[in-house]
Amino acid sequence: MNFHSPAQGDTTWYHGKDLLKVTSRNIRMEESGYYQCKTQRSSFSDPVLVEFSSDQLILQAPHPVFEGDTISLKCRGKEEKKTSDKIYYKNGKKLKNSYNTDSVTLKSVSRDNSEYHCTASIEFLSIFSRTITSKPLKIQVQELFLPPVLTATPSQPTEGGPVTLTCETQLPPQKSNVQLQFCFFRDGQILGSGCSSSLELQIPTMWRKDSGSYWCMAEAMAYRISKNSSRSQIHVQRIPVSEVILETKPPGGQLIEGENLVLICSVAKGTGTITFSWHKEGTRNLGRKTQHSLLAELQIPTVKMHDAGRYYCAADNNYGPIISKWIRVTVRSPVSHPVLTLKAPRAQAVVGDMVELHCKALRGSPPILYRFYHEDVIMGNSSAPSGGGVSFNFSLTVDHSGNYSCDANNGLGSQHSHRVSLKVIVPVSHPVLTLRPPAAQTKVGDVVELHCEALGGSPPIMYQFYHEDITLGNSLAPSGGGASFKLFLPTELVGNYSCDADNGLGAQHSEVMAFNITGTPRNRTTLVTAGITVGLLSFLGFAIAALLLYHFWTQRKSGGLSAAGTPSANDCQEPSLSRSCITNPQESSHSETLALMELQPVYNVNPEESHVVYSQIRNMRHTKENSANSARMHQKDKEPVVIYSELKKVYVNDSSRGTDHEDATGNYENVP
Repeated sequence: MNFHSPAQGDTTWYHGKDLLKVTSRNIRMEESGYYQCKTQRSSFSDPVLVEFSSDQLILQAPHPVFEGDTISLKCRGKEEKKTSDKIYYKNGKKLKNSYNTDSVTLKSVSRDNSEYHCTASIEFLSIFSRTITSKPLKIQVQELFLPPVLTATPSQPTEGGPVTLTCETQLPPQKSNVQLQFCFFRDGQILGSGCSSSLELQIPTMWRKDSGSYWCMAEAMAYRISKNSSRSQIHVQRIPVSEVILETKPPGGQLIEGENLVLICSVAKGTGTITFSWHKEGTRNLGRKTQHSLLAELQIPTVKMHDAGRYYCAADNNYGPIISKWIRVTVRSPVSHPVLTLKAPRAQAVVGDMVELHCKALRGSPPILYRFYHEDVIMGNSSAPSGGGVSFNFSLTVDHSGNYSCDANNGLGSQHSHRVSLKVIVPVSHPVLTLRPPAAQTKVGDVVELHCEALGGSPPIMYQFYHEDITLGNSLAPSGGGASFKLFLPTELVGNYSCDADNGLGAQHSEVMAFNITGTPRNRTTLVTAGITVGLLSFLGFAIAALLLYHFWTQRKSGGLSAAGTPSANDCQEPSLSRSCITNPQESSHSETLALMELQPVYNVNPEESHVVYSQIRNMRHTKENSANSARMHQKDKEPVVIYSELKKVYVNDSSRGTDHEDATGNYENVP
């Protein structure tokens, strides 16, 4: 007999309980009984019954036989040559296709305790035969593998945790190459993806609903043998939630208006289905989620200022809600474009006034830092810890005219205000009155000029001229500077003269100047000719001056109209304040390029002399068309051109107008 054993070492044999003196792996037996073997590294083998019979007919079966094996049964006679007609039976019934064969094949035997026997004919005395029957044989069919045992690790899993199911069985050494398939079941439903060659099944997460009756099945597919384990009750335990924590994203709960807020509620412990809820102080429930997780999130998109406040969350897995600590969420708003206002004590800001700049952003989280600018140069800054606006005060100087602005910044970006313009008006200073030309160079019969000028003061400035506190006239300086007043001295200039300047902030008076100019009048004709010659030479040059002088004397001699229709001197004899007389055709052409402003008389400083009347004055301004053509228009002080005309004497008792009187008539042009 040869018993296969994978263990190494010497083999020990037993006959019943008796130790045999055999150490080899094979043994020859001559006595009936039960035999066992073992090695130094193995346990005892299963006992095998060996029976020696003296019967005439026996039925032999192989050993060992495992369920599912295919085996052959042999019917043998003591005198085999005289044995014939062999027939095989199972449980008293004849097996198919078993007549007169030396052996019969049994497929996929099972451990059903069936009895087998055979019959045969035995020949004796050479001519006779009889039928004999073997003893019944019960084949020792061993289990291919033991029924599996199901184990769970851990045996009492908790919710949310994993569990490992193991289906344990063992193949005999002789069948170690048999492939087994394992299947796992809970309450009649197969688990996982079905049967596999692995004797383990990993369940990553167990929930309370997974509690139930579990078992496994081992199957030898080639032998069509399957065996189930006994059923095991697995109860999944639930752990109450604990240590509930509420967190925010971004961390710290500091947000800018318009960002997304994420509230994260988590528990340190707790199994099963957990219900999370979020709450804000003073409001209703913000949201609720139920899930198999230790963490849940709630998003509040595009937060507003009203979303700031205190929050908490709660978690419950049917053991009662557990509440987290309060956390505070702060929402900051970027500043809006600030509004700059300027407050002055009067409608027009004056040097020395105290002015207030007020900058205020209508929206924005405090603290807010404000900065004030004058022409993009920073003047100062101020902080508003609680929000709102701030002010900046300063006293005006001449340099404070210009554009003002401010900006606001609360750390979330700077915003700029619009620009506010401020014009600082300077009161006029005391004006200075001068005589042009100076008194030492002036004689009776000259035209003099009183010039009044305030060295300080914002334009426009109105100048008033006085003689012995009697107003002579006024003149406006739109762009500042001074103004002049023309006087004709028929006899003398005697008396006190003054002027004042006013730009709306109060008049300032000059010092009183006393003039005493007396003497013999100059020749009128010479004066007129000299005045015309000097004036024309100053603007038009020598050539134009010669033409004007020739035309002037031609007109004096003819006393009539020219072919072009130029009025004669007789047409300009009468004084008038409502019109001007142009006696020179070239002057007429030139005057078309001038814009008439006003007619202003040259005053007779000695009104008691009735033989001199007021003369006629024109103030002329440049027009756009002739600004490039006339050299007269380029005056550095931009004063208007003054043209004097119709200067003549009038005799009260003499109505005749002869040539003697014509010499008293002439044209004067004031050239500054």
